[in-house]
Amino acid sequence: MLKPTYAIPKLPPAADIETVPVLKALARASRALADLKGQAKTIPNQGILIDTLALQEAKASSEVENIVTTQDELFQADLFPDDPQSPAAKEVSLYRDALRLGYARLRETDGLIPNSALIDMFRLLKGRSDGFRGTPGTALKNEQTGEIVFVPPQDAHEIASHMTALEKFVNIDDLCDLDPLIKMALIHHQFESIHPFPDGNGRIGRILNVLYLTRTGLLDIPVLYLSRFITRNKADYYRHLQAVRDTGDWEAWIIYMLEAVAETSATTVEIVTGIRQQMADVKHRLRDELPKIYSQELLNNLFRHPYTRIEYLQNDLDVSRQTAAKYLDTLAEHGFVEKHRSGKSNYFINVALVKLFLDVSGGP
Repeated sequence: MLKPTYAIPKLPPAADIETVPVLKALARASRALADLKGQAKTIPNQGILIDTLALQEAKASSEVENIVTTQDELFQADLFPDDPQSPAAKEVSLYRDALRLGYARLRETDGLIPNSALIDMFRLLKGRSDGFRGTPGTALKNEQTGEIVFVPPQDAHEIASHMTALEKFVNIDDLCDLDPLIKMALIHHQFESIHPFPDGNGRIGRILNVLYLTRTGLLDIPVLYLSRFITRNKADYYRHLQAVRDTGDWEAWIIYMLEAVAETSATTVEIVTGIRQQMADVKHRLRDELPKIYSQELLNNLFRHPYTRIEYLQNDLDVSRQTAAKYLDTLAEHGFVEKHRSGKSNYFINVALVKLFLDVSGGP
């Protein structure tokens, strides 16, 4: 049995954390995140951002684990959950649902992130009924070579003990006076090194990142699009993770995570700005061209559901099925949406909104 060569440290670690390069990176990340927080407030219905960006985050986070799907597969899986769909799209949708669950727990517990919430997210994501690892044998391998690069704690009691300590570090703010963004980097590394679950640790760890930023008030809602940076810089992500274990290089790891916050905050601002502009344009067009069917609820529906259907409009607008169908057909005739068919069901795509996601993400 291989034994761990890395002793899980107490947090904060006994190292010089707030170095000059770290503080410079922190300043950039803090400005970018504050800009995102402010821009997100300009969208009147925050549910639009939570729903649309959570799905985009789910797609990017899953790609880190080589679970790849297209935007079309993803939105169709969300639109027709009972229909046969690609396993990848289903798994991405489950990640989105786990993120939503974590945010709901955050609000229910007055801003706390207990281990019970992490376990609930793991169970939803993986369709399992267990929790933290209870049996030994977990080892992390290099994807290319198959070489074992790290063996996390194996004993169930040790794992539980480390997670209890991490839970306190996450939720008790006066344990140290480090900036929350630096704490987020420490928390993420600690979680990934404990590797508490049998599967899904990377995705649960990335949900924990954005929930922590929301818990500390750096974000009002969990919309930071962090995983795309990790996907595009995956080799550096794993290299810096391991460098802390091998040589104690916390500085490079923290700077990497702060750069991720800065870059993806700017990207998410681009998406939020695009959504706001599109909503304003569509609102004016609806009022001018289709004043009889215009309502704020209709506008919200078109942006909360990039792929929408009759049932969504029925529920959001509290109208009959016949009226909802008439509205969507009218919107399609005037170019607000494109009408498509899947089996016996019609669905309607907000093409401009989907194009925005594709243009910013650079993915299919």
